[in-house]
Amino acid sequence: MTTTGTNENLARLSLAEAARLIEEKQVSPVDLVEASLERIAAVDERLNSYITVYEDGARQVAKACETMIVAGHKLGPLHGIPVGLKDNIGLEGLRTTAGSKVLADWVPEEDATVAARLKGAGAIVIGKTNMHEFAWGGTSANPHYGFVRNPWNTDRFPAGSSGGSGAAVAARLCFGALGTDTGGSIRLPSAINGIVGIRPTIGRVSNHGVVPLAWSMDTVGPMARTVEDCAIMFGAIAGHDPKDAGSAAVPVADYTADLGRGVEGIRIGIVPGYFFDHLQPPVHDAVRGALGVLEKLGASVVDVEIGHIHGNISAQLTVESCEPSTYHQRWLRERPEDYGDDVRLLLEIGEMHLATHYIQAQRYRSLLRREFMEAFKDVDVFICPTLPFTATRVGEMSVMIENGVEEDMLAAIMQFTGVPSLTGLPSLAVPCGYDDEGLPVGMQIIGRPFDEATLFRVGAAFQGTSEYHVQAPAL
Repeated sequence: MTTTGTNENLARLSLAEAARLIEEKQVSPVDLVEASLERIAAVDERLNSYITVYEDGARQVAKACETMIVAGHKLGPLHGIPVGLKDNIGLEGLRTTAGSKVLADWVPEEDATVAARLKGAGAIVIGKTNMHEFAWGGTSANPHYGFVRNPWNTDRFPAGSSGGSGAAVAARLCFGALGTDTGGSIRLPSAINGIVGIRPTIGRVSNHGVVPLAWSMDTVGPMARTVEDCAIMFGAIAGHDPKDAGSAAVPVADYTADLGRGVEGIRIGIVPGYFFDHLQPPVHDAVRGALGVLEKLGASVVDVEIGHIHGNISAQLTVESCEPSTYHQRWLRERPEDYGDDVRLLLEIGEMHLATHYIQAQRYRSLLRREFMEAFKDVDVFICPTLPFTATRVGEMSVMIENGVEEDMLAAIMQFTGVPSLTGLPSLAVPCGYDDEGLPVGMQIIGRPFDEATLFRVGAAFQGTSEYHVQAPAL
């Protein structure tokens, strides 16, 4: 096969570009794997985005992929593409730690469904990415495997809990990665690291073989450099899975089919008094600017009242406290010393909630979902910031958003991501600007249940007129 460019140039290709070059036999999967491994060796000591890298295994699979493509046999849309998996997603015969000491030696007996589907589409799993311990946190400050750092500024955090996946994709250490999202753990690191990530409709993607955080809100989704890349990966993992009782039997679309349709006639909802309140100025300006771009492309912006939206952070923290504490109850009693201090404290707090607190939070979720479903009669999507601030310094547990007031990081970080998490709606995070220090800002596009295709359509239209998605950290 012909090889085009140096390893550094190969690593900077988008997933879609790399896939096309493989199909045209202009680039070998072997060279893509070597390019990714070279980047990991060069920069990941500074980022700590991987817990485990499968050098030998990835090289062997790449050689097999090359042989197949030369023979005219293509497994699927990801044939020969190196990807990362968050380390709470099981791989048969390979250690899966969930970023914890508790599962430091756990070796699953089968692949998680999403991992099996990626492999079936031809992807090469190059490694398992670092994460906040058991996905219970938003910083990816992992006491067992090291703190993950932001490739745009290694003194800053990458958000979490899928911070390793976000950092690895942004730094060109893989062409895409899977994360998990309960309260925002795909969308937050996507925004903070300047990449694209989607939280699917609850039930759209299988959770089988994934270490849970909060059962009623957990889901898996792809993180990539562009909307097109994200849509390609999403198509490979979406769909009903009989192994997952929560999986929805809803047909899967071709998520790349409408990427070029534009946004003429699309109605964008914003919630006054919430979506653009309590933001750092660069976040406000970047997302408002993105809305202006979409209006110029033919979309309209509509104010929509969601009467009970202000209760979402409390409800999310309640559910996301009680359900993890249930899962971890035995380990927390038998080996509390094996948890990091922050996660152990959160799990202990979860045991203090009353059943009435949890039930009221679940009732609130139903109410909020009804309000959004009613609003979708008048709009096609909602757009808001992904989070109200840009990357803070590594290790900080508070953040200053406005008026010089320090706030708790965990609550502040969930201001906008909690809405799709509670309602089960799909949400796409797309980069839309930078702050004065060159740190990325992301917007969140929220859609109707199982209408991820419209999210990709809107995101692709924005990326067609901007270059935030092609910028790379200077590592």
